[in-house]
Amino acid sequence: MSNLAVVEGVLERITYANEESGYTVARVDTGRGGGELLTVVGALLGAQPGESLRMEGRWGSHPQYGRQFVCENYTTVLPATVQGIRRYLGSGLIKGIGPRIADRIVEHFGTDTLDVIEADPKRLIEVPGLGPKRTRLIGAAWEEQKAIKEVMVFLQGVGVSTSIAVRIYKQYADASISVVRNQPYRLAADVWGIGFLTADRIAQSVGIPHDSPERVRAGLQYALSQSTDQGHCFLPEERLIADGVKLLQVDTGLVIECLADLAADPEGVVRETVPDPAGGDPLTAVYLVPFHRAELSLTGQLRRLLHAEEDRMPGFQDVDWERALGWLAGRTGADLAPEQRDAVRLALTRKVAVLTGGPGCGKSFTVRSIVELARAKKAKVVLAAPTGRAAKRLSELTGAEASTVHRLLELKPGGDAAYDRDRPLDADLVVVDEASMLDLLLANKLVKAVAPGAHLLFVGDVDQLPSVGAGEVLRDLLAEGGPVPAVRLTRIFRQAQQSGVVTNAHRINSGVPPLTEGLPDFFLFAEEDNEAAGRLTVDVAARRIPARFGLDPRRDVQVLAPMHRGPAGAGTLNGLLQEAITPARPTVAEKRFGGRVFRVGDKVTQIRNNYEKGANGVFNGTVGVVTALDLDEQRLTVRTEEDEEVGYEFGELDELAHAYAVTIHRSQGSEYPAVVIPVTTTAWMMLQRNLLYTAVTRAKKLVVLVGSRKALGQAVRTVSAGRRYTAVAARLSGRIPVGIIP
Repeated sequence: MSNLAVVEGVLERITYANEESGYTVARVDTGRGGGELLTVVGALLGAQPGESLRMEGRWGSHPQYGRQFVCENYTTVLPATVQGIRRYLGSGLIKGIGPRIADRIVEHFGTDTLDVIEADPKRLIEVPGLGPKRTRLIGAAWEEQKAIKEVMVFLQGVGVSTSIAVRIYKQYADASISVVRNQPYRLAADVWGIGFLTADRIAQSVGIPHDSPERVRAGLQYALSQSTDQGHCFLPEERLIADGVKLLQVDTGLVIECLADLAADPEGVVRETVPDPAGGDPLTAVYLVPFHRAELSLTGQLRRLLHAEEDRMPGFQDVDWERALGWLAGRTGADLAPEQRDAVRLALTRKVAVLTGGPGCGKSFTVRSIVELARAKKAKVVLAAPTGRAAKRLSELTGAEASTVHRLLELKPGGDAAYDRDRPLDADLVVVDEASMLDLLLANKLVKAVAPGAHLLFVGDVDQLPSVGAGEVLRDLLAEGGPVPAVRLTRIFRQAQQSGVVTNAHRINSGVPPLTEGLPDFFLFAEEDNEAAGRLTVDVAARRIPARFGLDPRRDVQVLAPMHRGPAGAGTLNGLLQEAITPARPTVAEKRFGGRVFRVGDKVTQIRNNYEKGANGVFNGTVGVVTALDLDEQRLTVRTEEDEEVGYEFGELDELAHAYAVTIHRSQGSEYPAVVIPVTTTAWMMLQRNLLYTAVTRAKKLVVLVGSRKALGQAVRTVSAGRRYTAVAARLSGRIPVGIIP
C-alpha cells in the first residue's frame, strides 16, 4: 500500500459511469488554482459530485486525455470550507436539498452547517423557508445517506455498482452487510437487477467455495429463471443439467446431486414426466415452483369453466339467431360474414372460446357484434387487454369501458390479485383482446378470476410473436385435439384489401415478399450499409414522415427494431432519436443516469413489473412521456399511456428506458399510426417471419422499412423453429392427468 499516491479534492462531475463494473471517469478540483480539473478514473463507486474525496492510487497517462489519476480506493472527507459545504449540499446528495436551499442553509449556519445536520437537525427550522416537514425529511435523508455510505464502502470492496448497492440497502437496511457476507445468493432472488452472475461474483469475493452446494443450487435456479425469460415454462432435465455444468464449471455428478436436493425442497423445483412438445419420447420436465403451479391452475380452471353446470347467459342457448343477427345488422349497419357469425354464436353459447385471425379479417367488428348482443340481453360485459394502448383501442371499438388485465384484477404489491377464485369478477362475459400477449402467469391470474358460468372469450392473432413472458397460451388454447372451441377468420374484407399494410402483412405471413413499390402506405428505403441504415431510420422517423404525412414524431411514429444491439438496434437508435426529437436545451431540465440522459419531453418505457407504483402497479412495456423533473426532490414524473402520473426517485431510473425505438417484442399489443422498421443484416439471427409480421401489424396507416433487401428476404423466408417448452396443451387435452387446482 505504501507506494500508492494520495490525492485530495472535490468531485466536480462524473463524465462516465459504468453501472455494471463501477468503472468511473470523473473530474476533480484539487484546489491547485487556475480552475484546472484533474481527470480521475477507476473505482469511484458511490461518490457524489460535491463530495471531498481522499483517493489512493497511481498516476498514469492516457494517449488522448493526457495525465490522469487511477484511483484504487477512496474515502469521503466532509468538506470544511463554506464553499465546499455549499457545493456538497447542493449536489443533490441529500434528498430535499437542492442548490437554492443549500445556499440558504449555509448562509445561516456557515461552517457549522454539517455539524448541525448531523447532531441537531431540528435546528434547520431556523432557516427561512424550511418548515418542520422538510426539516424532518432532510434529517432522515442524512441518516439514510450515512447508512448507505457504510454499506457502499463494504460493497465497493466486492465490486457492486452504486445503484445496486442502494437497492440492497433498501431491501435489507441494517442487515445488508450481514446478508451480503453470509447469504449472497439470496440477492439474486430478492433484489431486482442482481442476477446470479452478480451474486456469484459477490459470493466469490466473500469466500464462498466454487463447488459449494449452495452455489450450485442457486445456479440451477438461475438457469431455469433464464429459460423463463426466453419463454419456456420448464426445461428438460438433461438440458438443465448440461446448462448447469456449463454455467457453473463443476462436475456433472455434483449438479445431479444438487438438482435432487432442489426437487426434494417444496420451494425448490418440480420434476414431472410430460409429453415432448416436438413429438419425441416423454421428457422429465423441471419447473420452478410458480410456473408448475400456474400450469396446473390455468388448465384446471379452464376445464372447470368449460364444464360448469350453471350459465350466466342462458338466454343465448335457444335464441333465434336469424332474428338476432338481423337486429344486429340494423344496429351496426353491416352484415356478418359466415365465419364471423360462427364466432358470435360460439362466444355467446360456449363458456370458453377463442377468436383468431390476421389484420383486415374483421376480428374487431366481430368483437363489437358479440358485445352488442350480450349487452342487449342485459349481460354484464367486462373488456380487458394486456396493455394500456390495446385497452384504449378496445374501448373505442366497442363504446364500452376496457381496462388492462392488471387494473381489472387490481393487482397488489407482491403480485396478488384482488379478484381470484374466492372473489371472482362480477361479469357474465369477459373478453380479452390481444391474447397472444398473455403469458402463463398473467393468464392464470385472469382465468382464476372468472366466475363459474361466465363466458370467457380470448381474441388475438396467433401468428404474431408469443408473449414476452413464459408460455404461449393462445397457441396452446388452439392446439389440435384440445377442448377449447375456436374460430379462425381468414377472409380479408374488401376495404382492408385497399391497404398496403394489411395486404403485405398477409403476404409476409404466407411467406411471400411484401410489395414495396407503388403503394401509398408501405415503403422500402433500401440501404445495404448497417450504420447508414440506422441514420436513415432516424431521418425517416424524426423528419421525413412528419414533413410528408403531418404526423407527430413523438406521439404518432414508432421505430420498431428486431434487436436491441447493433448500429440499427433500439439502443443506438434511441440515442440518435432523442437528439433529433428532444435535444438538450438550456431551458429543459435533465438528469444523467448511468449511460442515459432523461429530459422533460422524453418518450420512455417501464422495463420491469413494479407492483408498488401507480394505482395498480406499472408494468413492463408501459409507455409514457416525462412531464416533470425536480432536481431538488430528485424525482422525475411520467404520464403513462393510461393517463396516470407516476413518480420515480432518481435511484429508480434504471426501471426506465427510452422508447423512441423499441424492440418488436416490446411493441406487442400496441398500435401506432406509423411504424419504421430497420431490417439489417446485423439482426440476421433474429430475422423471422413472425417477427416482421408482428412489426408490420402494429401500424394503422403507414409502414416504412429501412435497410437491406437481402435481410428482408431472410425475414420473410425464415419460419421460427423454436417452440416453447410448455405442457399447457397436453394438460388441457388430458394427455397429462390434471391434478388438484392450487
